[in-house]
Amino acid sequence: MSIDPTTSTAPARTDRRPAVTVLSGFSPAAVQAAARAVLIGGDRLLAMSHDLTGIRDGILRRTVRSATELIEQSTVELVHGCVSCTLRESVLPALVRLARTHPGHDVLLVLPSAIEPGTVATACAHSLVDGAPVTDAVRFDSYVTVVDADSFLHDLASPDDLRDRDLHAAEDDHRAVADVVAHQVEFCDTVILWSRPDTDPLELSRLGTLVHRLAPWAVQVPTGTSHSLDCTGLAALVGNTRRHDPHRPGTLGLALEGRQIAVHDPDPDGVTSILFEARRPFHPQRLHDSLGTLTEEALRGRGQLWIASQPDVAVAFECAGGGVSMGSLGYWLVALPVERWTETSVERRLAADLSWDPYYGDRRTVLALIGMHLDHAAVTELLDSCLLTDAELAEGSDRWPALPDPFAGCFPLTDDTGTARP
Repeated sequence: MSIDPTTSTAPARTDRRPAVTVLSGFSPAAVQAAARAVLIGGDRLLAMSHDLTGIRDGILRRTVRSATELIEQSTVELVHGCVSCTLRESVLPALVRLARTHPGHDVLLVLPSAIEPGTVATACAHSLVDGAPVTDAVRFDSYVTVVDADSFLHDLASPDDLRDRDLHAAEDDHRAVADVVAHQVEFCDTVILWSRPDTDPLELSRLGTLVHRLAPWAVQVPTGTSHSLDCTGLAALVGNTRRHDPHRPGTLGLALEGRQIAVHDPDPDGVTSILFEARRPFHPQRLHDSLGTLTEEALRGRGQLWIASQPDVAVAFECAGGGVSMGSLGYWLVALPVERWTETSVERRLAADLSWDPYYGDRRTVLALIGMHLDHAAVTELLDSCLLTDAELAEGSDRWPALPDPFAGCFPLTDDTGTARP
């Protein structure tokens, strides 16, 4: 959804911790331009940014500035060059230090283009600074992603890896460009649609629709619709909004808690969003054989799957840029002793209770496919053909583990319930 600056008011501020707005996006030029605008329009705001071009050599460059002056420019030698280690050992401690040395200032944390905001949230959840949680010193107010109208669709459809663009953070960083772009949008609570006055209005409208399909939970803030940018208005729309929900699960864990993973809008003439749900499991071989067809036209796919041959595990599914990723979301509740259900979130238990099946419990498939002009009927027919038939269901669940399974061993379960939180 888009919002009007005149209708947006931030709640009264009672929390004295500095508010941190995390700004991400895959287009460096658009992100930096948005950061400058927010910094100019913000009240007592500092921007912290990092240059990771030397991270593979153990070098991190940090810049801190206000709207009017450069406050800090430093080079840090890293012990570990991976992104998560850099966040835990350098970025978050610097953020806490900045909050302590500049009381009364909020912070705009500007991420490099290949960094996913979910990685920051994960680091915050599992890191201590001076023996205390990061959130004792700062409050993460909002996660904002800048979407560049000139390049977003190209990047979302790209088959490139980060390595192809020399953006990989380490030698073992094999992430795809499309995955990073999708994750940046999906994790955020606010999207800045960065465009220019000469951007085709129809293209801008289509971009807004695509972003809404990818992140229907996010507020959209359009720019570029005039020749001047209201920096104060932009800063008010993205700062001190309290939109971030630290308890919201990661995108792949949304359906387990009964939350929205996508809108269902099979518009054949525009941006198509197909939401497929089933209470019978997939046949593993037929599902495997159909993956190429399912994903060749989709810009993005995500959700949870129930595969008949592996009845204990909720399978995470995502695709982008032509690649497919599948993994474990942990046990279905029905596969756990009742006394262990309390190890999962209250929301997940409530969602399971509302949709509980007397035979199969909380097992179910919820899958979203998003793309341009997808054939809803053909996609649904293909997915239906991958489910167990009535005859296969009638054979009983004891027979299902013997089905031919190309995914055998791919989703190992541990003793952790694994609800895929960020």
